[in-house]
Amino acid sequence: MQGFEWYLPADFAHWRRLAGAVPSLAALGVTALWIPPACKAAWPRGNGYDVYDLFDLGEFDQKGARNTKWGHKAELQHLVEVAAAHGIAVLFDAVLNHKAAADFSESALATRIDPEDRTRPLPPPAGGADEPYEIEAWTGYTFPGRGDTYSPLKWRKEHFTGIDYDSKRGEKGVWRFAGKQWAPDVDEELGNYDYLMFADIDHRHPAVRRDLFHWAAWLAGQMGGRLGGLRLDAIKHYSFEFVRDFLAHIDARVDRRWFVVGEYWREDSEFLARYVEFMGHRLSLFDVQLVTNFSRVSLLGEKGDLRTVFDDALVVWKPDNAVTPVAPFFIPLAYALILLRANTGLPCVFWSDLYGSFGQHPAPDHGNFVPPTTGGALLPRLMLARRLWAYGTQVDYFFDGDSGGDPHCVGFTRFGHPSRSAGHGLAVVMTNSWEHAAKRMCVGSRHAGEVWTDVLRRCPGHVVIDPRGWGVFPTASRSVSVWVNRAAEGREFVDSFVL
Repeated sequence: MQGFEWYLPADFAHWRRLAGAVPSLAALGVTALWIPPACKAAWPRGNGYDVYDLFDLGEFDQKGARNTKWGHKAELQHLVEVAAAHGIAVLFDAVLNHKAAADFSESALATRIDPEDRTRPLPPPAGGADEPYEIEAWTGYTFPGRGDTYSPLKWRKEHFTGIDYDSKRGEKGVWRFAGKQWAPDVDEELGNYDYLMFADIDHRHPAVRRDLFHWAAWLAGQMGGRLGGLRLDAIKHYSFEFVRDFLAHIDARVDRRWFVVGEYWREDSEFLARYVEFMGHRLSLFDVQLVTNFSRVSLLGEKGDLRTVFDDALVVWKPDNAVTPVAPFFIPLAYALILLRANTGLPCVFWSDLYGSFGQHPAPDHGNFVPPTTGGALLPRLMLARRLWAYGTQVDYFFDGDSGGDPHCVGFTRFGHPSRSAGHGLAVVMTNSWEHAAKRMCVGSRHAGEVWTDVLRRCPGHVVIDPRGWGVFPTASRSVSVWVNRAAEGREFVDSFVL
């Protein structure tokens, strides 16, 4: 679960808020909690992606406050301890691509670069050859509140490859420092996508590598050995070799049990699969193509073909290394697809879908997908259905029948597993049509005679499983229904669960 959203208020209490939510999240089946960047940001209300000091977790008086937007270091340590006690691994959002809010500026020779083609230098202000000229760059970091505590490294211009602001002329742009080159093994978007923002970290500099490797081990120690892993932010801008070396360092010197997921935003699952292979299958990635498919199918409305929702998704190429997030379209159907199916990677649940959003268009009523006419919270019910009943053989009804199936109504079933009680197993049916729909599907003959109802309460009535294990499972228009034995173990808990 993503344990935050961008627009959460800066009340400096989020670590306490999350610690209080941990028991409920564990009950829903959450096993990993992705927290926001916990390092000191450029200002007290910064979300942490504008990272200033990796070694300040809300401990030192720097950049206007001792705490971060999310709280104090001791509260973070308590959250990690509480989560571990409930079987939830905390994933730390590591921003290792850049630094922001330097303590002083430095004169530096640099070449201005075309922002649309990072391989193309631009002429200096006075014209002439594409040669470096003097700029004033904010690249000096002394960390006055922390000093040498935890790390003695003071960052200077030699620790970076580029910058986005020339203070001497008051100009914004992209500059590459003289004597530096962009890393060659990064994403090729914009010619070379090494540079993203702020002061771009040079991952090839020996002192930088030592400091970042040291930071990973230090972080594990500060969390009492209970940290569950990392989310690596914006890794399409990192040197591939650096990422591989960093992962090897984690395995050799930190904790080989850490789960590490990278944010590589690219709609090319074959490329991402090769990237996973290059990393020795040690890294998982978010399934960008699946998000795109959800968006495409949903925006087409009734013209969208639900049968194609998994086309070319990363989960098809690397099911064990795909993390499947959900875009803000098509949400209940998308969650049913990633939470309840077999071999669909590690599903990711988002804060705003569970608790609502404080965004530019606040949507607190959209949290939990609470429909005004039915009551009940769909997302917690889907999460509990995964935890309790999504086991055993899966049969898909996407391209069933001589006609190739219905492009607007798909379904799948899980038969349950002998290691579970007879009530385990489920049937999922969904449609993007404005008409009600139904699928005839098999849930296994051992469920014969059982009476199944929709745990999401979208469809009234019941389905009786016939002697061969078949039933006709309906769903409402533009909706999803999850059918489960009404006597299944855990039904009372699901029906009465309050987040």
